[in-house]
Amino acid sequence: MAKLADRARRVRERTHPETITARHQKSVEDRHLVFQALNDSMASLYVTGDAEKIQAAYHRTLDTALTLQRPDEERTLTQLAADVLTDVLIGGVTPDGTGTGVAAQVNVTVPVLTLLGKSEEPGYLAGYGPIDPDTARRLAAGAPSFTRLLTHPETGVVLSMGRDTYKVPAALKKWLEVRDETCTFPGCRRSAKRSDVDHSVEWQHGGQTDAMNLAHLCPYHHSVKSCTRWTPRHLGDGRIEWTSPAGYRYIVEPSADMRPPKHPKPAPKPPAPAVDVWNLDPEPNDPEEPTPF
Repeated sequence: MAKLADRARRVRERTHPETITARHQKSVEDRHLVFQALNDSMASLYVTGDAEKIQAAYHRTLDTALTLQRPDEERTLTQLAADVLTDVLIGGVTPDGTGTGVAAQVNVTVPVLTLLGKSEEPGYLAGYGPIDPDTARRLAAGAPSFTRLLTHPETGVVLSMGRDTYKVPAALKKWLEVRDETCTFPGCRRSAKRSDVDHSVEWQHGGQTDAMNLAHLCPYHHSVKSCTRWTPRHLGDGRIEWTSPAGYRYIVEPSADMRPPKHPKPAPKPPAPAVDVWNLDPEPNDPEEPTPF
């Protein structure tokens, strides 16, 4: 359902009659905080605001919670994240000082013409979807570094190491993170940042360290793929076809199209005009034209 919702947001963006900039300007006025009382001495807190801010806050909370996971820690990651958020909101940092200096990382893809101010095409916020071009330009301008991810030839990333090395180079990891964005098992939405880069065809079985043999899998689905008959197959364009133990097939689409840009084919030449040989007028003074007598 999560992947369906993500695709629906993209389709909605392409077909909406009003620009995303105008809609965002209206929606940002409706940002709000809601407290809801629950049963059993519990309550919920909901905050609605700019997508990049809410997502950054979410990742900062989760990253901080991950630093608290230790062998003697009995709380789950979900419980830790809830405790971290309430501790930070109430006291600024967690009681032991964890969280100081932790910064969230937000990945945003910006069309090059939008970045140059010559287009109003939306940007794409990893883990969320389309965002208005002004926000996309602001995020790109404030980034400490800029990785060219707009067209495949511009990245300069080596996409295949063949059988030379099992370890995935850092540049290729980044490329795969942008392509996949999440775990590539059907229906899973765990972030690629918290997933493993897996060889679809195992290294020990001849698999290569190649973009067309690598994909992100969360730890759980990594185990499912290794210990069951769920089988992935790369289709060559970023899509991955999964076959279940029962033989059903599911295709997982890439988050970003990382293929080289297609060069348009030259327009076909117009067909030669048809000639009606039965109604041709004889050329005047044609020496080869027979005389009427």
